[in-house]
Amino acid sequence: MRESLSFQRVKNVLYLHGFASSPDGRKVAALKALLDPRAFRIVAPDLNVPSFRELEFAAIVQVARTEATRRVPAVIVGSSLGALAALETSRLGARAPLLLIAPAVGFGRRWIEKLPPGDPLPFFHHAEGMELPIHRRFFEELATLETDREPPPAPVVVVMGTRDESVPYEHVRRVWRGWEDSGKLVEGSRFVEVTGGDHGLVLSAETIAREIVALAGDTASGS
Repeated sequence: MRESLSFQRVKNVLYLHGFASSPDGRKVAALKALLDPRAFRIVAPDLNVPSFRELEFAAIVQVARTEATRRVPAVIVGSSLGALAALETSRLGARAPLLLIAPAVGFGRRWIEKLPPGDPLPFFHHAEGMELPIHRRFFEELATLETDREPPPAPVVVVMGTRDESVPYEHVRRVWRGWEDSGKLVEGSRFVEVTGGDHGLVLSAETIAREIVALAGDTASGS
């Protein structure tokens, strides 16, 4: 893929990682290996803010907005929970096209029903490799979000595996159909189905990289 790219300047790709993850996740590493560094710079902030224990969605979005202002992205990529932050960042004014990987639409509503009693709650943090506590209020906050009710005001590509073990495929498809039916999807938006793909979609990094290149190309042609 590196040899096939030809760009005149480096473009920023704002990557928003998922829940209980970090900027050093396997997908980020795979994308850095696939994308020509002469063409793309992946900007991946830590979204465990203000800390994992006291995680706040508003703080996550603020970090995303700050990075989108400081280093204007050609594409905003959101993985799982990061996809909700990408949608909110777009709604609040970021103009870049969006690439949503296994977007956690309805995340809070589903999780709140499954949570055990108690506060804080233990969750396995993939970056730390251990269970860490997180306050219950984070999930209660997510349950009230309506970030995914309408499509974003920018081109959006959703990449979704049919065997996602964390976010139900059919649920995401229903949200996408609702966006289609609204008539508000921006031209160029599309749903990319990965047959047999899991939630991580690390094995589909090449597909994700191609979509980043395509969206960045659309940005260049429209500028």
